[in-house]
Amino acid sequence: MADISIREVRKSYGNDEVVHGVNLEIESGEFVVILGPSGCGKSTLLRMIAGLEDISSGEIAIADKVVNALEPRERGCAMVFQNYALYPHMSVADNIGYALKVAGMPKAERAEKVRQVASSVGLEEFLDRRPGALSGGQRQRVAMARAIIREPQVFLFDEPLSNLDAKLRVQMRHEIRRIHNRVRATSVFVTHDQHEGMTLADRMVIMNKGTIDQVGTPEQVYNAPATAYVAGFIGSPAMNFLGGQLSARHGAVMLENGAMLPVDARLAQAMDGQLVQIGVRPEALTLCQPGTGSLTATFEFYEELGSEGLHHLKIEDVPFSVLSETKMRLEEGTEIGVIIPQEALHIFGAETGRRIDTAGTARIGVMA
Repeated sequence: MADISIREVRKSYGNDEVVHGVNLEIESGEFVVILGPSGCGKSTLLRMIAGLEDISSGEIAIADKVVNALEPRERGCAMVFQNYALYPHMSVADNIGYALKVAGMPKAERAEKVRQVASSVGLEEFLDRRPGALSGGQRQRVAMARAIIREPQVFLFDEPLSNLDAKLRVQMRHEIRRIHNRVRATSVFVTHDQHEGMTLADRMVIMNKGTIDQVGTPEQVYNAPATAYVAGFIGSPAMNFLGGQLSARHGAVMLENGAMLPVDARLAQAMDGQLVQIGVRPEALTLCQPGTGSLTATFEFYEELGSEGLHHLKIEDVPFSVLSETKMRLEEGTEIGVIIPQEALHIFGAETGRRIDTAGTARIGVMA
């Protein structure tokens, strides 16, 4: 196991800087998920850790050793790719044991180690097959077994589940977490899928346009998003947002449609007149009769989700959704009330996008 230290790391392609001075500390044995949309720099950062991309400036250390100048094979990392990267002409056993063969391990010893690792990921009955005869999930297990057998200090996962169907992705998430719990190697997992991040991570790193917006446990990131970007990216269904202005006189946020939502009096006093964005998660809301709730909205359509339903509404021209066990199928254009608990409000500066606490202080974007 090894810790990873990333210090002021930048990556440029010509004049185009795609990673902007990233700082991140990953503890030994930790499972960290780097999450963000396509083009945010997450895979580039992972490839710089692995040594597959040069660092334009800054420093990466693994186990307290700066690795900037080291070749990938010298860094003690094993990487699992999206496309499996298996040798199609080799058997499963030969694919898993290839690194040991190159290292000169005796054949009998190598075969026993391959058998042990294959058993740990449920592949013992497939050792004589070639990758082309396996399912996508089985091929991903081969790629993981090939990484495990090297006993690396660090596992690096580059969107390894993207090519799998939804059911298999869930199964493989569980498998990856079980393997991590057993092996306890430091793991860095890159994905654009928030479900993978929430279920796998000890800590999540949310990237936005080449920078880190927030670092925290899944609970911290979900319950206290540091920026409006994080708030909108994490959570399904997505968070609702409404624009408004803080008013000390009313102890509330005055929305653009004239409605008022009560907020902490200290916040309203400290930031009187401040333009803000109010965020509220669909699952925190309750539907009611029009005129009796916090807001009145216009019904658009209903989405059946099994035990719950997602009600798509509009407040003025702003889309707004409510997730509820109460399933209302109303005519389009019908007015409906929405109750918004004060404790469910997330408040962000309209210009900075940063979270504002109850004392009226904007929190910095990265949360340790």
